[in-house]
Amino acid sequence: MAMTEIVDILLSASFWVAVVRIASPLLFATMGELICERAGVLNLGIEGIMVVGAFAGWIAVWSGADLWTGVAVAMLAGMAFGLLHGVLTVPFGLSQHVVGLGITLLATSATYFAYRLALPRVTTPPKIDPFAPLPVPLLSEIPLVGPALFAQTPLTYLAFACAALVSLVLYRTPLGLALRAAGENPAAVAAQGLSVTGLRLGAVVVGSGLMAVGGAFLTMSAFNSFFFEMVNGRGWICIALVVFGAWRPGKAALGALLFAAFDAFQIRLQQTAIGAGIPYQIFLMLPFLLSILALILMSRRAEVPAALMVPFNKGER
Repeated sequence: MAMTEIVDILLSASFWVAVVRIASPLLFATMGELICERAGVLNLGIEGIMVVGAFAGWIAVWSGADLWTGVAVAMLAGMAFGLLHGVLTVPFGLSQHVVGLGITLLATSATYFAYRLALPRVTTPPKIDPFAPLPVPLLSEIPLVGPALFAQTPLTYLAFACAALVSLVLYRTPLGLALRAAGENPAAVAAQGLSVTGLRLGAVVVGSGLMAVGGAFLTMSAFNSFFFEMVNGRGWICIALVVFGAWRPGKAALGALLFAAFDAFQIRLQQTAIGAGIPYQIFLMLPFLLSILALILMSRRAEVPAALMVPFNKGER
């Protein structure tokens, strides 16, 4: 009986629709973190930047902007915090761990302050009209696969396109080669007359913008309102997904889908006979425990960018 229920879950279209939806914000943020780390900068501000993006996009739409303008506002807010992170860690060479955690605390606190400033007497956050699903004609009618891949919101399509674009840029363009070299051998980049500082700073700013769009997905596509616990550790998961994917966009995207599958599975497992009598906290831990196990298995073979977290000053050896 238990095995039948598990098979029913895995063969249901709603399960795979949920997997793709849950993976979408992870894809944005993971690609953003991967860009930063490929250039040699560990961005631990990701959690706070996602919170800022979630709030900025939502408040912009609630104030009267259209949905795509809200996405742009979220991205700009994330890029602003990314610029602060980049300036402190790249030209100034401050500790990336300390600055990243400081950015998370600053971004989260600034969001709380802005929320209370904009809505001082509101106890229940107001709702907005989020992105609606946009089915692709014919393809969305394919059994199982169609609803999961071709009947999602525009931001979900954009998330997968983003992962493909990041892979294309990193491995098929001169910019991607220079960016990867900045995280592997910055001295060689400088010897070619390129600015390591400019490459790293640009990577952190763009990467942070993508992280913020991942946060905006939560308020503008997955839900229709903002609350402070909605990011709920997704930023830290994205850092782990970069390691899980061995700093490669394709593998990191598969890791995001794997985590999303664990998460969607535990939600449905709670509603079956298997979940009866078992504390729900066990199920909440399940995707994180399985992700940690997968991370341990994969990270043993991963090659860390040689200059990750190593400050670079031109002329120094």
